[in-house]
Amino acid sequence: MSLNYIILRNLKKNIKNYYLYVFALIFSVALYFSFVTLQFDPAMDEVAGSVKGGAAIGTSSILLVAIVAIFLLYANTIFIKRRSREIGLFQLIGLTKGKIFRLLSAENLILYFGSMALGIGAGFAVSRLILMILFKILQVEEMAKLRFSTDALVRTVVVFAAIYVLIMLMNYTFIKGQSILSLFKVNSTAQERIKKMSVWEIILGLLGLGFVGAGYYTSTQLFSGKFTAMNELMIAMVLILGLVIVGTYLFYKGSVSFVFNAVRKSKKGYLSINEVLSLSSIMFRMKSNALLLTIITTVSALAIGLLSLSYISYYSAEATAKESSPNDFGYAELEAKEKFVQALDAKGIRYKEIKIQPVKMEVDAAQIMDTAIFKDPEDQLLSTSVISERDVEGMDLKPGETRIIGYSSALKNFVSLKETGELGFKTTEGVTKLQLTGVSDESVLPYYYSGGAGIFVVDDTVFQEFLQLIDPALQKSEKLAAYYGIDLADRSQIQEANQIYNDNEPRSPSFSQYQYELNQRNNMGLIMFIVGFLGLTFLITSGCILYFKQMDEGEEEKAGYTILRKLGFTQGDLLRGIQFKQLFNFGIPLVVGLCHSYFAVKSGWFFFGTEMLTPMIIVMLLYTVLYSIFGFLSVLYYKRVIRESL
Repeated sequence: MSLNYIILRNLKKNIKNYYLYVFALIFSVALYFSFVTLQFDPAMDEVAGSVKGGAAIGTSSILLVAIVAIFLLYANTIFIKRRSREIGLFQLIGLTKGKIFRLLSAENLILYFGSMALGIGAGFAVSRLILMILFKILQVEEMAKLRFSTDALVRTVVVFAAIYVLIMLMNYTFIKGQSILSLFKVNSTAQERIKKMSVWEIILGLLGLGFVGAGYYTSTQLFSGKFTAMNELMIAMVLILGLVIVGTYLFYKGSVSFVFNAVRKSKKGYLSINEVLSLSSIMFRMKSNALLLTIITTVSALAIGLLSLSYISYYSAEATAKESSPNDFGYAELEAKEKFVQALDAKGIRYKEIKIQPVKMEVDAAQIMDTAIFKDPEDQLLSTSVISERDVEGMDLKPGETRIIGYSSALKNFVSLKETGELGFKTTEGVTKLQLTGVSDESVLPYYYSGGAGIFVVDDTVFQEFLQLIDPALQKSEKLAAYYGIDLADRSQIQEANQIYNDNEPRSPSFSQYQYELNQRNNMGLIMFIVGFLGLTFLITSGCILYFKQMDEGEEEKAGYTILRKLGFTQGDLLRGIQFKQLFNFGIPLVVGLCHSYFAVKSGWFFFGTEMLTPMIIVMLLYTVLYSIFGFLSVLYYKRVIRESL
């Protein structure tokens, strides 16, 4: 029997088990090649404003290589162990370890580089589609062209050839380090079996739940004011990360077994066939996969969290732009404003002008702030802008009243203020006491004027008194000027007007709501695009790894299914139990990852946008649907195993 015949026979026999591995390899190569093609595409240098799109894609491709390399090396470990008995038989019939290594290398060469060639072709075919998606996200009105990059081809071949060399080194080390006897025992020792839960395992299980719960609780208090100093905030973040990661590991190591063991004991050992195939199997296997599941869960949570935050920022771009620049355009210098409106007049663009004259004042806000958090009197003193009620449409205040506007969602979560209470406005003749009547997020001045403390609105008569009694030194030090807002009569002319704004080379402080929104969408859209594709790569690779583990378990449990079939259980009975098992196998890491990402996003989403739930739910639903595909595929695989068991 020739070596070539053995190679071809093994390829034909194993390809049905490796189809998902081949798919993941083709997908990984295609995504990497298309990414690198984008990096060398001249059109990428024009996107994302000052951020070079090609450089951003190039940096992300390094992370992509790391994810793919780890996946391929891990998958190869699973497959080489599955073939340990076959390798042992080859040695028994007289093949040397060197010949066996050459046989496996040739087999992998055909499979690996054949998949790589298909992946490069697929990557080239979809590169234009990916560029179109990116342009759509960034709202770039440019035609996406299909370009083949030889630089991208060379880099892809070099990177994946290097990964192939690492795989061959791993196979060589495995074959050289195993005796014939040990090769026949690899599969039998691959999984750790648990006979009975010890007290130590119960303690680990409870600690896992406690650590995760403590991490979640601490994350909800992160920006509540309990951690005021920057070093305290950093320590709290590191503590949260440590608690959640260690807690997740202990959760898989002991908590799952602890909970399922409690369920089993509550039934006094009388388990249905569904429970035998699901709960018992997971109790006995999840502990040995604790480290792998912890890594998958943590990285999944990271991917979902980053994608959710970037989508929140992208989704909230319009609302955030209105908060930062309430009018279409705004200026703090009269000369710059006049130059801009003259250009608008020349183009026949109609507009409405708004002028607001704020004054800078120090406000004693001790009565409306949490003094337990802000203990220092200087922290209770707000330096912000004060305007007249005439500058706010629909505002009607009495002489002894004041109201805070422009109180953004980030400010609400970072510095919580009461909606009523007494405030002290400092003037040259003392302190004027006014009663706070409410707080709102309505914005009439750019963030530049509020300094992050909101805008105080007072009765016009009180405001006129303040103009006579304000501290000149404070006004001079703050260099606070009048605000000139400009709203277009026809919003369809906003792009033309924004081009005029940019042509005038605006100096700070000047404001363009459209330009701010455009920059926000460009920057966060590019980040969302990169994180989304990296997350999709990890989703595919981690889903494949869990699927490969289920393939291993299915082969090990095949004899048990044969016994159950002979006892009278139908294929449908066993399949229902398998469905419950896969629901837990894929569902537990998914649910834990979603919970991790939810609390991570919830702790600081307000720094990224104005809406949390809608963007985050969309991301989570999409991730769940894609992740569930692998659970469905594993059920189909088990269906075949059950059918062949009798």
